[in-house]
Amino acid sequence: MPLIQLSPDSIDFPPVDYALEDPNGLLALGGDLSPERLLNAYHNGIFPWFSPDDPILWWSPDPRAILVPEQLHVSRSMMKFINKTSLRVTINTAFHQVIEACANERDEGTWIDSSIQHSYIQLYLQGIAHSVEVWDQQELIGGLYGVDQGSLFCGESMFSRQANASKLALYVFCQHFTRHGGKLIDCQILNPHTESLGATEIPRSEYLQFLYTLRQQPLSPACWAPQYLR
Repeated sequence: MPLIQLSPDSIDFPPVDYALEDPNGLLALGGDLSPERLLNAYHNGIFPWFSPDDPILWWSPDPRAILVPEQLHVSRSMMKFINKTSLRVTINTAFHQVIEACANERDEGTWIDSSIQHSYIQLYLQGIAHSVEVWDQQELIGGLYGVDQGSLFCGESMFSRQANASKLALYVFCQHFTRHGGKLIDCQILNPHTESLGATEIPRSEYLQFLYTLRQQPLSPACWAPQYLR
């Protein structure tokens, strides 16, 4: 089946069953990165991912990588670090800085260009995208960001400027998310790093069942209020 070109006049997507097997999950190209289109994409298990020189590409891989927050794998050495560290963790206090750092802190380059940053900042301003920040005194040294879909959180990217900073962000977020009723974190595609943290793969159809149920179970505003987490 040929790759589907999205219409600029509609934010609708084709059914995810139309996604290619190779490359796994590539569903469509084109359209734009408006908040409305992005939100519709996440509502249907779709996300953008493309290189700077490519058109906008939209994906819905099968299988899908997910992390149950209570099943986050924490090594003994990491737990010792968590118990001893004086690093502070906050939520939704520096979204702009986090997404910029996620774009700039990768040796292999990034797909998080200025248009992506602008679009997700708009979602943040609407209370839909969120960030977690790790601080060494007043210096931002790690964090992550993603998109809220009720009691499911779609993780997008993380960064570290010091050892274990992004792992600390994820550990503290998982505890906070679970306390407020969060059930599942979408990791999109399994890789060695996410697998080492406890992520697993499930069929896309099963992921979509979770998504359609959990997105209708919003967490309390207290979960996403800017605050210190530790």
